[in-house]
Amino acid sequence: MTCSPELAPSEVEATLGRLIASGYRFVHPRDADGELVTVVGVRMHEKVVDVVRLDAEDDVTATRMPYDEPDVLEPKQVLWQRSGDMESVVDELLELPDDECAEPASSLRTGRGCWVPNGSGRAKWLQATA
Repeated sequence: MTCSPELAPSEVEATLGRLIASGYRFVHPRDADGELVTVVGVRMHEKVVDVVRLDAEDDVTATRMPYDEPDVLEPKQVLWQRSGDMESVVDELLELPDDECAEPASSLRTGRGCWVPNGSGRAKWLQATA
């Protein structure tokens, strides 16, 4: 991710810190040569998964999808999505209600799974089956 003149490194760190404080976990996908491709933050809660992909300060995409979406990096079903500069996209993402798609507590299922290494510094989300 490159720093643009519009956003100082301290502002980038502050924005990333807001995501971390909100429960986002980060992965750093790499290409076959080991070069960093992007930075991806993932947060699972209620019945949704929020993903923010940071390619540059002015090239950020955030997506909300159902918790059972099989591929969080290329989802087939999207509940909400924004693209643009880091500050405005992250602001909109963090303003989304946590329970936007939640059902009553008695029928609520929590999305579970884990990231597993997939070679060359890559990782893949595996949905828990039980």
